[in-house]
Amino acid sequence: MSMTPEAFRALFPGQRRLRHLASCSLGARSIALDEAMERMSADMADHGAPWELFEEQVRQARERFAALIGARPDQVAVMPNASVGAYQAVSTMNWRARPKLITTEREFPSVAHVWLAQRPNGAEVVYARDTDDYAALIDDRTRLVSAPLVCYQDSVRLPVAELTRAAHDAGAEVFVDAYQAVGVEPVDVGELGCDYLVAGTMKYLLGLPGMAFLYARRPDRTDRDPLLTGWFGRIDPFAFDPRTLDFPATAARFQTGTPAVPAGYAANAGLRLLGEVDLARVREHVRGLTELAIDNLRAQGERVRHVPPEWRGAHIGLASDNPIELTRRLAERGLVVSPRGDVVRISFHYYSDAEDVAALCAALHELGVASALHQRTA
Repeated sequence: MSMTPEAFRALFPGQRRLRHLASCSLGARSIALDEAMERMSADMADHGAPWELFEEQVRQARERFAALIGARPDQVAVMPNASVGAYQAVSTMNWRARPKLITTEREFPSVAHVWLAQRPNGAEVVYARDTDDYAALIDDRTRLVSAPLVCYQDSVRLPVAELTRAAHDAGAEVFVDAYQAVGVEPVDVGELGCDYLVAGTMKYLLGLPGMAFLYARRPDRTDRDPLLTGWFGRIDPFAFDPRTLDFPATAARFQTGTPAVPAGYAANAGLRLLGEVDLARVREHVRGLTELAIDNLRAQGERVRHVPPEWRGAHIGLASDNPIELTRRLAERGLVVSPRGDVVRISFHYYSDAEDVAALCAALHELGVASALHQRTA
């Protein structure tokens, strides 16, 4: 049976002291994470240099992530972060015949800057304003369409499956940044149909920074081999042959050097937790909390960015003239949130509950309307 929200919350004892509403930036610390770090220390103490145990942690993390998104393990590569994952995909593309790369200003810079850096190689980066604009821009000159599954600032969900069909009809490929979605809602690459997907472990996957995953639908069908590589990108990394540069047919061809071992232990801790819940129930739980928060915040005069429930991810955007100062003030009251641009992001997970919403509203009421905070502290 799927774990209940109450049982899940009990695995995050830090919620009793700090109400963690910032999983869109970094997931809350769990008992499982603490145990994973202790296990790594014990492995080092008992074995000295336990590389086989470290490699096993990375292998398990890859397999668990693959299962989470409906992929095969051989379609998933272990990356240090989303930027490297994006680069590994785009660096294999030839831009001469089809130079257009369609993206959006809602793309997180971690990915967006990688796309811009392809311009010297011939890529023409164009920006879609909305879903209809994506469709209008896709043509026979398009090589890649990039769309975040959930946008990092305003939490808007994009119709990726629909965009994928349009891109494939035109002979283009699709790259999806799912960092703000995986772990807090069902994500299935078969349903999305995308060619590449990247996500990392430190947000809703409840791990630590230092590990991400690149899914490649057909990893062996690229225009050219990856330009950035390392010994874990070889057919046999343990051949230790400095004269041979070969690439496996699997997604391992995109890998580079030694993965971040602590992040691997942490990744398994988070992925094991998520394996005990029904992500459809997580999605409904979170949707209910975002609705509750929006209704209560607006009732007391706060400005919340409007996103229809069916297109909203796991966080809401609270408008503020001074998001950083408001974040600091809330932290003083035991509420952890995340500022981005002109909003304070308030995110929810399966461990969040209505009391968190009530505490947030009470703190903001005590501070006064968030939109006026800047004038009072200037």
